Amino acid sequence: MTQRADTLQIGQPVLGRLKELALREREDTGVFISVEHASPSVLKAFLDSLDLWRRMYAEQAAAVQNRDTIGQLVELLIPDAPATSAQLRQAHMLAKAKRAVLESGDWITAHHLAELAELSAANPSSQPNKWKRDGRIFAIRHGGIDYFPLYGLDETSSHRPLPVLKDILSVLSLLKDSWAMAYWFMSVNGWLGGKRPQDLLGTDPGRVLAAAHEEVAGITHG
Repeated sequence: MTQRADTLQIGQPVLGRLKELALREREDTGVFISVEHASPSVLKAFLDSLDLWRRMYAEQAAAVQNRDTIGQLVELLIPDAPATSAQLRQAHMLAKAKRAVLESGDWITAHHLAELAELSAANPSSQPNKWKRDGRIFAIRHGGIDYFPLYGLDETSSHRPLPVLKDILSVLSLLKDSWAMAYWFMSVNGWLGGKRPQDLLGTDPGRVLAAAHEEVAGITHG
């Protein structure tokens, strides 16, 4: 049988499916199309329109979902409440202090430490990490990497940790984390005549240990 270009042959199974689609559209959108007595060209136009509508709906739903996802991410990235001026000043001071530590040139990675101390190249971080666990040295963590203080190493003893450092860290660790220790070592200290603890570790370790005790006692009783 010859068909015109604007017509479509519709078998009974297809006609039944179209009826289901038409009824579903009526429920979802309130639009009702009778397909039982419709011509093939009308049915084809209906299917084309239905396909277009569904694509538009899917795109709109995806846009809404994307907008909601971005909104949720934004909520996670912003604080629950506006920061106070005191909090902003504290954050600024902390960032400035961390920057000063990182830019001081006093810190090296475990790999660099292993090279200086001529440790095993197979697992260069093994020994420095063991020293850290044993409290013989400390490290600051930045960007997922541990950095060890050069001033905590004895150049005259194959760059092993200075013996006094373990005692000093034992005292400071009562109240300070590794970053706070780094600030203390690099800051001028009144108990040391205005000198920095890190500058006296190798020449006058006893005074540095005494200053550490005074630091903890001052915080505890202050």
